[in-house]
Amino acid sequence: MSEPFSVRVTVRGYETDVQGHLNQAVYLNYAEHARWSLLQKAGITQSGLISQGVGPVALETTIRYRRELLAGDEVDVSCAFTWGGGKTFGIEQTITTSDGTVAAEITAVGGLLDLEQRKLVPNPQEVFRDLAKDPGLFGL
Repeated sequence: MSEPFSVRVTVRGYETDVQGHLNQAVYLNYAEHARWSLLQKAGITQSGLISQGVGPVALETTIRYRRELLAGDEVDVSCAFTWGGGKTFGIEQTITTSDGTVAAEITAVGGLLDLEQRKLVPNPQEVFRDLAKDPGLFGL
């Protein structure tokens, strides 16, 4: 597994639900933001992926909610890729408050879709390695 990449996010009031805590669906938005931020830092853009005829796809996502988040809370959203071979890869993410409290743990299984054939590419880590200016961010 690579060292976790992390981005800071501030919980906005309009993202909260009637109980005043972060709406459950927004955790997915934060996770997605961290994943795309990692891709960008590694030098991979949406247009770069499209030019190669591939696009990332989510195949499975699990969220474990640990502590509530409230408007104004600042959190760090980590992102680390895991590689096991084959057509899929894992993504491990943690949302942590500024005092170190784990608010949520997110695990995902992803792949890279061949946009023409509409099938997963056989070795997504090779595509990430080839496209990235810094493949070390992916643990490659």
